[in-house]
Amino acid sequence: MLGINGGEAIILVLLALFIIGPERLPEYAEKLKDFVKAAKRYATGATEELKETLGPEIADVDWRRLDPRQYDPRTIVRQALLEEDEPARPAPQRPRPSTTRLAPGERAPFDTEAT
Repeated sequence: MLGINGGEAIILVLLALFIIGPERLPEYAEKLKDFVKAAKRYATGATEELKETLGPEIADVDWRRLDPRQYDPRTIVRQALLEEDEPARPAPQRPRPSTTRLAPGERAPFDTEAT
């Protein structure tokens, strides 16, 4: 619970009782309860909206495999070295520009004033 042990929690409750006072404590406890409920509704709504946005394929993701604490650099290097190389695809060929020269006085095939 946020790194607070039992003794610290009791001290915090007594400190809150002393600072807030016993007459206003129920009011603040009610506000805290409403805040916790609203935060839970917000988190649940955000989770549902994310699932709806990403679609059904989000359920297929293995989140444990993507946890950075699970990464072992030796395993990553070993997998990268053992992967079969994909055959290299040839780069798409661009059409070569025409090497035809314009005759003296001949206009270019585009509007020179527009460029």
